[in-house]
Amino acid sequence: MNKKITHWIFWILVLGGILLGISVFSLCVGSVGIPIKKIISIILQGRGTTEYSILFDIRLPRIILGFAVGGALSLAGVILQGMFRNPLVEPYTLGISGGAALGVCLNIVLRLHRAFGILTLPLFGFLGAAMVILLVYSLSIRKGVLKIQGLLLTGVMLSFISSSLIMLIMAISRTEDLHGIVFWIMGSLEEPNWLLIKVVLLVSMFLLVISYLFCFDLNALSLGEEEAMHLGINTERTKRLLFIIASLLTGFSVSVAGIIGFVGLIVPHFVRMFVGSDHRVLLISSFLCGGSFLIFCDTLARTIIAPMELPVGVITGILGGCLFVYALTKKQVVLGEK
Repeated sequence: MNKKITHWIFWILVLGGILLGISVFSLCVGSVGIPIKKIISIILQGRGTTEYSILFDIRLPRIILGFAVGGALSLAGVILQGMFRNPLVEPYTLGISGGAALGVCLNIVLRLHRAFGILTLPLFGFLGAAMVILLVYSLSIRKGVLKIQGLLLTGVMLSFISSSLIMLIMAISRTEDLHGIVFWIMGSLEEPNWLLIKVVLLVSMFLLVISYLFCFDLNALSLGEEEAMHLGINTERTKRLLFIIASLLTGFSVSVAGIIGFVGLIVPHFVRMFVGSDHRVLLISSFLCGGSFLIFCDTLARTIIAPMELPVGVITGILGGCLFVYALTKKQVVLGEK
C-alpha cells in the first residue's frame, strides 16, 4: 500500500479514536458523575431513571450537536481557506454569523419565539445568514465572474454592519431580552429538540460528502486560479459551489448553536501539521477534529464551575486564541505549508 495512503488512514483512525474517547468522557462527566461501567446497565434498565435521562436527554444531544457543528465549522474553514489561499480566513469572515445573529436578535426583541415557538430562533438565524449569503454573492459577482477578494472584503464589511446593528438592538432592548441575546451570541449547545439536532447532523454529513467531490478542485485552487484553469478546472463554477457549501455549513451551525468562534480557523491549521495540505484527507480529518474540539470545549464549559454553565463560545475563544498564538510561532502552520 502507498505510504501516503497508509499515513492518511492512520491519522483518520487516530482522530476517530480521539473523537470516540472525548465523546465517552463527555457522557460520563458533569454535575452528576456516571462511571463508564455503569452506562451499559443504565441502557439495559431503559427509561424511567434519573441517570438515563441525564445521559440521553441532556448529554448525548449535546455531544451529537457538538460533533455536527464543530465538524461543519471546521469543514467550512478548510473550504474557504482553500478557495482564498489564505489560512487566516474562517467561516465567520464572510459575515454569515453576523447575519444569523442579527436575525435571532430581531426575533428575541420582537418576541416572536414566545408567540410562535422556540424553533423560530434557528429559523430566523438561518434566514439572516441566507440574506447575507445572497447579498455577499450578488455584490461580489461581476459579469459572471466571482471576485474572490471582493467576496472577502464585502463579507468583512457586512459583518461590521451586522455587529453595529446588533449593538444598537442591545442598547434599546429590554433587560430580559438583553440576557437572551448575549447568551445566544456567546454560543451554546443546549438544544433539547431532537428533530433540529438530526437535521443539523444530516446536513453537515451530507455536505461533507458533497465537499469531498471537490477535493481535487481545492488542491488545484490552492496552486492559484490560473494553474487550476490549466489543469482543466472550471474555476468559476467551482468557486460558486464551494461558496454555497461553506455558507450552508456556517449558516446551519450558527442558526442552531450561536456564534462559536475559532473552530473553523484553528482546527484546519493544526490538522495540516499532521496530515498535510492534501484535501483528500484534510476535509475528513478536519471534520473529525473539529467535532472532537467542540465536544471537549462544551464539556469544559459545563463542568468548570458546575452546576453553573459557561457559554461554549467563551471556552473556544480562550482555547482557540491560545492555540493560535502558539500556531503563529510555527511558520509552516500559518502559511499552510506541509
